[in-house]
Amino acid sequence: MNTVVPGKHGRFRAAAFIALIATSIQVAAGIPAIATPAHNPVAQQVPVQPPLPFPIPPAPPELDPGFYAPPADLVASKQPGEIIAAREVHLAFYSVIPFNIDSWQLSFRSTNTRNEPIAAVTTLMKPRGDNAGAPRPLLSYQFPQDSNAQYCAASYVLQQASVPGNITGQFDIPFEFVLPLTALGAGWAVAMPDHEGPNSAFAAGPLGARITLDGIRAAENFEPMGLNPQTKVGLAGYSGGAITTGHTAELAAAYAPELNIVGASEGGVPADIKAMYRMASGNLGSGLIFSGLLGVAQEYPELAAYNAQHMKPIGKTLAPIKNSLCLYSAALLPFMNLTDGMYDSPNALDDPVPSKVFDALRMGHSVPKMPMFIFNSNPDWIAPVGPVNTLVDEYCRDPNARVHYTRDHFSEHITLEIDSIARVLLWMKDRFDGVPAEPGCSIHDEGSMALDPASWPIWLQGAGTLLAGLLQQPIGSR
Repeated sequence: MNTVVPGKHGRFRAAAFIALIATSIQVAAGIPAIATPAHNPVAQQVPVQPPLPFPIPPAPPELDPGFYAPPADLVASKQPGEIIAAREVHLAFYSVIPFNIDSWQLSFRSTNTRNEPIAAVTTLMKPRGDNAGAPRPLLSYQFPQDSNAQYCAASYVLQQASVPGNITGQFDIPFEFVLPLTALGAGWAVAMPDHEGPNSAFAAGPLGARITLDGIRAAENFEPMGLNPQTKVGLAGYSGGAITTGHTAELAAAYAPELNIVGASEGGVPADIKAMYRMASGNLGSGLIFSGLLGVAQEYPELAAYNAQHMKPIGKTLAPIKNSLCLYSAALLPFMNLTDGMYDSPNALDDPVPSKVFDALRMGHSVPKMPMFIFNSNPDWIAPVGPVNTLVDEYCRDPNARVHYTRDHFSEHITLEIDSIARVLLWMKDRFDGVPAEPGCSIHDEGSMALDPASWPIWLQGAGTLLAGLLQQPIGSR
C-alpha cells in the first residue's frame, strides 16, 4: 500500500518563519443557476497584502468587513471564483505556536442558494519546494465549524493570536488541522473554505457546496499556488464538514464541471438533517443540533420567518446566545426537547416550510460523478447510520456510482473523527496517484478503522509533520 510521506526523502529542511504577500483585485460578471466560472488558462497575478506583524492579532471577521464583506456592487461585478482580495497570513497551533508554511487567504465571489452574489473566504496552504517537478494536487478540506458566528470559522481560528475563537469553544478546527497539515507535508496544496458563508449558516449544505467549489476555482486562479485547470482535486470533511463535502460532491458536475475532482471522502455523515434533529431531541447532542437549525434559518428566509411565527419563547431566547458562540459552547444545554418543546405546532418538522427546507438539505438529490469514500460509526449518536445506509443505497442504484462505504462498530461520532484520519489520507493518495477506484459499490463492516495496519505509518508521518511544524521547520519541502 502506498503511504503519504512528508517529503521526497522523508526529510525536512530547517528554516525561519517567512512572511509573503496579500490584497485585492477585480474582474467581472453575474451568476445564473449554473455558474459561469472565473477559470482562466493562466492563473491571475493578484496583489497580495502582507501579513500582520506579530504580536498584532487578526481582527475577527465581524470587525474586518473590508475583507469578509466587500461592497455588494464589487462582489456582483465578479464571476464565481473570481478573487476580490488576497493576503498572506500566519497560521498557528491553537493560535499560539506559528507554523513555518506559506499560507494565504482569499476573498472571492460565490453565490448563495437564491443565486445571489456573495463574498466568501478560503484559507490556502502551499508546500515548500516544487514537488519534484510533478503537478501538485489540491485537497479541499471542509472543517466542522458547527457554529453560527463568523469568528468561529477556519480562516480566523487557524490564525496566530486568534484567541477569542478558542476561548469560546472552537477546539475542533485546530485539532482537525492535523489532517490538512499532514496533507501539506505530503506535498499537496490545501484549501480550507469558510463554507458556512457570510451569515455563518451552519448545516446549510447546498450553500457550502457552492462556496467550496468557488473556493477551489479561486485557489486555481491564484498565481502563487501554482495550480491550473487540470489540477487533481480531492474533497474531504467530517461531521459538519461532511455536510458540505457531500453536497459539493453531488453539485460539482452541474455547478463546476470544469474542475478535475478525482475523489471525495466524508465521514460522520449528516445525510438527513431531519433525522438528526429527531434523534437529537432529548439526548446529549440536542444543543448542537438546535444550533444547526438556527444556522439553516440564516440561509433560508422562509425558515427564519417560520421560526419567528411558531418558535416558542424558550427557542427565541436561546437563539441569540447560541448564534454568538463557537462549537462546544453552542453545544451546551443538552437533553432539550426539540420536537414538542421548541414549536407551537405538534408536528413542526413535517409542516410545509420546514419540510421543504429539510428536503433541500437532504443528501441524495444526485449521484456524485467522482469516487466516494463514505464512513460512519454504526452506533453514531449525532449522525445516525440509518440515513447513511439509505444514501449509499440511493447512490448505488446508479450503475456508474463508485462508492466505498465503511461502517465502524467500535467507535462513536467523536472517536471516529480521530480514528479515520489516516485512512482518509491513504484513500485520497490513491486517487491523486491515479490508482483506479474500485468500480461499483462496496460495503465494509469493521471493528475500528484505526486497526488497519496500512494506516499506521500515516499516524507517524502526521505526528512527525506536526512536530516539525512546531519546531519551525518548513512543511512539504520536496
